[in-house]
Amino acid sequence: MRVAIAGASGRMGRAVLRAAATRADVTVTGGWVRARGAGDDLGVLAGGTPTGVAASADLATAFDGAEIVVDFTLPGALEAVLEACRRRGLPLVTGTTGLAAGEQAAVVATARDIPVVQAANMSIGVTVLLDLAERAAAALGPEFDAEIIDVHHRHKLDAPSGTALAIGAAVAGVRGDNAPVEAGRGPQSGRRAPGAIGYSSVRAGDVVGEHTLMLAGPGERIELTHRAADRAAFAGGALRAAQWLRGRPPGLYGMEHVLGLA
Repeated sequence: MRVAIAGASGRMGRAVLRAAATRADVTVTGGWVRARGAGDDLGVLAGGTPTGVAASADLATAFDGAEIVVDFTLPGALEAVLEACRRRGLPLVTGTTGLAAGEQAAVVATARDIPVVQAANMSIGVTVLLDLAERAAAALGPEFDAEIIDVHHRHKLDAPSGTALAIGAAVAGVRGDNAPVEAGRGPQSGRRAPGAIGYSSVRAGDVVGEHTLMLAGPGERIELTHRAADRAAFAGGALRAAQWLRGRPPGLYGMEHVLGLA
């Protein structure tokens, strides 16, 4: 499998490069960077040995020779990646989060022409957590308060995280899209609304990522928690998604499709 990495100089891009280096069935053909790292060997960029493949700030050069693209860029850069993949007919795996409505609409539109796997979190464990969250919320009902806590490193830009919002969407899928949403609490927040889906975000230190869904009812509560100790978990999931996506028809897929949970 010949893979190009969009966002190769970022934390997740480097993690995918390191994961690919351990697999005989994956060849990294290029890496796109916005500016920093252009011209650098991708192996060295990822903290390993030279590969002879240089990062490029030009999308056409970075994607040349690839049969699939794995994207971990930032909002604002994704639309250029989508258009480049669409023009070349390249399947895309994207884990970019914090998208505006227009950017998400561009993902949906592009998936009419090429196959796309999109997930806020590529972790296999988180995918299973989302499945469990939906089943638990359905079984317990809206009388159990749903609170989603996400903890990440101090440099993370979006809050709640994309994964936290995906957990909330799983609960809302059971409770209905009109379920009240409470993101963060302060002195003027007042009492919790019945059936509300709450979000609490912590940004501190170098935490890779922790997510907990608390379902609290009269006299008892259930907590479903996923803790990522290393970005290798996300990178491995992204490469698994890339393998699964090869040969698929155009459409928008999620990690639940990759694992056969859909």
